[in-house]
Amino acid sequence: MRAGLKRDRVRDFLLDYVADKKPGEAIPSERDLCKELGVSRPTLRAAIDDLVRSGVLVREHGRGTFTGPQRVTQALSATQTGSFYAPPAEGKWLSAILEFASSPAGPQLTSRLQLAPATPVLRVVRLRVVDDAPMAIERLHLPHELVAGLQPADMETGSFYKVLRERFGVDVRSAVQTIEATVTDETEAELLGVPEHFPALLVERTTRDVNGRIVEFTRSIYRGDRYRVTSELYFDAESG
Repeated sequence: MRAGLKRDRVRDFLLDYVADKKPGEAIPSERDLCKELGVSRPTLRAAIDDLVRSGVLVREHGRGTFTGPQRVTQALSATQTGSFYAPPAEGKWLSAILEFASSPAGPQLTSRLQLAPATPVLRVVRLRVVDDAPMAIERLHLPHELVAGLQPADMETGSFYKVLRERFGVDVRSAVQTIEATVTDETEAELLGVPEHFPALLVERTTRDVNGRIVEFTRSIYRGDRYRVTSELYFDAESG
């Protein structure tokens, strides 16, 4: 078997092993794992290195290797009609507001929000913290006229969409969201408490209200080692 395939097999074994373990539990020694899996120590260490970089495992010098912190899971559940809804993500979410100001939409947001270039847009940047750990940086853009009177404190706790619904009469109903792999830049790494160029998820979302009007464009950076998205899918006879 090729070395790369052996490493993949070891990686899959370790992923299965830690799946039901609590954060901070030790994995077996390298000697025991090599014996059980029938692989060399360099192959084993290469697989462990991959999982350390992704945050699944944590290596502590002189002590051993342990399971990493628990990941926050965001479910995307499919309905029978093929659309998705997003239940609340796990954990207690709080926000630190880093920026809160209005400015003209400009050329970039004109198409995103379908506004005239001079239309005021509220830009909000907030650091999302879950169970005392920095998890994401969200950059929200909203037509200012929709949320006149909104204050930074309104976005520090609770559901922002609930605030939109109850205070401003904006009934959020649908969104188009994309998720892709990226890495953190210097500023993002400092805010999230990770090294520069750390694996992350870039999430972009365009949100519409019940009337089909665009009410929000958001670009967020989530820590790749602490956040994951799961989807529930339905298949029919035409599914690939």
